[in-house]
Amino acid sequence: MKMETSDEILVDRAQAGDGDAFGQLLERHYDMILRLGYRMLGTQSLAEELAQDLCCALPTKLGSFRGDAKFTTWLYRVTMNAAKDYLRKQRTHENAQKGWGDMFELQQHDASEKANDRAWLAQAMTVLPPDIRETLVLILTEDMKQAEAAEVLGVPEGTISWRISEAKKHLRALAQSEEAYP
Repeated sequence: MKMETSDEILVDRAQAGDGDAFGQLLERHYDMILRLGYRMLGTQSLAEELAQDLCCALPTKLGSFRGDAKFTTWLYRVTMNAAKDYLRKQRTHENAQKGWGDMFELQQHDASEKANDRAWLAQAMTVLPPDIRETLVLILTEDMKQAEAAEVLGVPEGTISWRISEAKKHLRALAQSEEAYP
């Protein structure tokens, strides 16, 4: 009858660099790591990923095993902590994706609002007197300074300022009347 080597002896040997002892520990406890990972993470694929990552990290982590508790107790803790890290990373990733989605949605909303504002302004400008409309076209759509618009229109710069002021009054009144009668 063959006696099974204890976990503690295998750990001592594995910590000393015995690859066979480490392999026996993994063979003995891999199913527990996988099972616990599945219960913590909820999917087989994540549990397998966790088990593989943990098996790769275990030689280094094994150095922190002091023998204060049973090896299986320590391994449960290590597996639970690794699963918690996976869940934390997953939440962070989901939150980041949601954040990008929210930002994209906000950008779309802003772009839509700007398009609506431009459409409203284009429509509103059609009801402005022609001299005020042409002034706004030069200032707003052609990005001219008031002095440049005055030169193009052949009027004093003060007239341009007055026309912009009048345009604001007209547009404000139009917007208020639309709000009053939606």
